[in-house]
Amino acid sequence: MSGETPFTIVGNLTADPELKFTTGGVAMARFTIASTPRTFDKTTNQWVDGTAMFIRCTAWRDMANYIAETLARGMRVIATGNLVQNNWKTPEGENRSMLGLDVQDIGPSLRFATAKVTRAQRTSAPASGGPATDSWSTPAPAVAGAAAGNWGGDGPVDPPF
Repeated sequence: MSGETPFTIVGNLTADPELKFTTGGVAMARFTIASTPRTFDKTTNQWVDGTAMFIRCTAWRDMANYIAETLARGMRVIATGNLVQNNWKTPEGENRSMLGLDVQDIGPSLRFATAKVTRAQRTSAPASGGPATDSWSTPAPAVAGAAAGNWGGDGPVDPPF
């Protein structure tokens, strides 16, 4: 969509993601990512933390389930999506607003950790495109003359993820 504000954040989850469901049964995960800039102070020979930024994030559908199953408090993640502004009125009538992230993609940061990725099976049809246009929904074609498990003997048949 045009007019959206793309945003990527690297930080740590402040708590375990909360998995909830809408009245229509759509999965939604909510969580907060804290990102604190650090700079090295040469005069004191120490790292100095800057002001922490906390971004409230929301993910939907299958990704919400995957996040709830995979991520936990303290994990360092990289999330990207669109910034959204939420506006509301308090019970006292005061106007409030908060920026949040509508997550489009997220994963663990491998800067200080390792991860084993397991491909999930889809539980619902893709939002657009469908099987005819989704190259990941069908197995890779066989290569004539290739050794079993190789693309012409040069690499694995399945993608390495």
